[in-house]
Amino acid sequence: MAEISTFGYPCAMMTDFYQITMAYAYWRAQKTNAIAVFDLYFRKNPFGGEYTVFAGLHEILKFVKNFHFTKEDIDYLKQQLPAYTEDTFFDYLLNVTTKDVKVFAVPEGTVMFPGVPLLRIEGPVAIVQLLESPCLNLVNFASLVTTNAARFRKAAGPDKKLLEFGLRRAQGPDGAFSASRYCYVGGFDATSNVLAGQKLGVPVAGTHAHAFVSSFHEEEDVKKMKVVRNPNKADPCYMLAKMESNDDFLALAESYRIKLKDQALDYCKSGVDPKQQELVAFAAYAHAFPEKFLVLVDTYNVLNSGVVNFCAVALALVDLGYCPKGIRIDSGDLAYLSLQSRHYINQVSKAFKVECLSKITIVASNDINEETLNSLAQQKHEIDAFGVGTHLVTCQNQPALGCVFKLVDLDGQPRIKISEDVKKVTIPGRKIAYRIYGKSGSPLIDLMTKVDEEPPKVGQRVLCRHPFVESKRVYVVPQRVERLLELYWNGETISRELPTLKELKDNIKSNLEGIREDHLRALNPTPYKVSVSESLYRQIHEMWVANSTVPELV
Repeated sequence: MAEISTFGYPCAMMTDFYQITMAYAYWRAQKTNAIAVFDLYFRKNPFGGEYTVFAGLHEILKFVKNFHFTKEDIDYLKQQLPAYTEDTFFDYLLNVTTKDVKVFAVPEGTVMFPGVPLLRIEGPVAIVQLLESPCLNLVNFASLVTTNAARFRKAAGPDKKLLEFGLRRAQGPDGAFSASRYCYVGGFDATSNVLAGQKLGVPVAGTHAHAFVSSFHEEEDVKKMKVVRNPNKADPCYMLAKMESNDDFLALAESYRIKLKDQALDYCKSGVDPKQQELVAFAAYAHAFPEKFLVLVDTYNVLNSGVVNFCAVALALVDLGYCPKGIRIDSGDLAYLSLQSRHYINQVSKAFKVECLSKITIVASNDINEETLNSLAQQKHEIDAFGVGTHLVTCQNQPALGCVFKLVDLDGQPRIKISEDVKKVTIPGRKIAYRIYGKSGSPLIDLMTKVDEEPPKVGQRVLCRHPFVESKRVYVVPQRVERLLELYWNGETISRELPTLKELKDNIKSNLEGIREDHLRALNPTPYKVSVSESLYRQIHEMWVANSTVPELV
């Protein structure tokens, strides 16, 4: 069996088998060249919210550009389809390309709402049908994770550092890699995933685990550790150095721990038992990373051991001109422990006249979710950064977005899908979507029209109707009009410039800042209005009635 490549674009064979069987049925019916229009959209916002951030376009365009079947693919499909399948069908598949396909899309990173197409894909029906499953796969997860990351960012606030630690809990290596990408653009600052750093340029972050601390057993585990003075003159602590080098860094840290006890600062006094093996571990880590000394302080006890040992090693580093970076708390009452840790470290800072200690970073982890961040925002705490993993990358509150891919036009004739569930009734025909802005500068409503209708104009009142409820309609006078769907794939090349990852991250931030706060809030957000033009409304309901069955009561 051939080796499976990961982290690349999906291939034509990454599809549902029924797409292949439909392609053969289209081919037998001589319908392969009928020009179809499909809309890709979602019906409901995730996580109980009222917005979704569209992501995944870059990967879709890469997939469409490279779409083809190989001879090995065809050989496999011959084994799966019935023996009577005509050989010329396989010749057809082998020569399939996307040269007759057009992809219209909303710019990646746009904040979107239910029912409005994220993508409109046009082309020969059999070929566009073959694109369905991969496109859904690429949009569903990307948009879900990006939206989740954006919600975490909003809950944490703009000034906190957010670190994605989801690699070990993600759904496989592809899930982990994609999550790192989309958490970054959704608002996170860094990832623990080294591969994402290497391939995507996402900043990486991480220090050590509990295992590192518990692996040390007092002094016998280490030889004398020599630390030389910080050569970086730009370091805030450079001028505080008292020595050019120290040949026994552990002994220096131990001497500071004795001084800390002598100072009798709050809980660091008689009865407190800072673990010696933890001090050894911290000294060993500082020996390896004197310029990046940030340690995990809850292996034994945060307040009675970890923070005390951190301060002892931190003061030893300051003697050599290094500025300690911070601590991480991975268990317990995060708000309380952060407050107490900050209080003690600030006392040490004042007692030893080392100002940089008062500026250290406190990182919190421990199975953090959006509710945790919202709760912490209502409490007093001293946390500067959050490490988030499981709830972020697996989207535990909602594991799927639920995008759909629906036929809306064939050879210029609108098509509709009827359902007893109104939310599943499709909006027929080729459409253009517009975002209409009000006097405040924020979006008021999204309006879908037929492609041959005049677009809404600034200053001219336009009627916007709910697609399915006759009594719901409003007049709007646009102050600005934004066309949402633009041509990205013209059959030969990607026709619009795509943003870099950093540009996409900035675009998403800007997009979210432009949406009204009541649409974004976590509790009882206001639904955003999505509407259709009068002409499209009439088309929907005429086709709905024409295609509905009329039961007979007996």
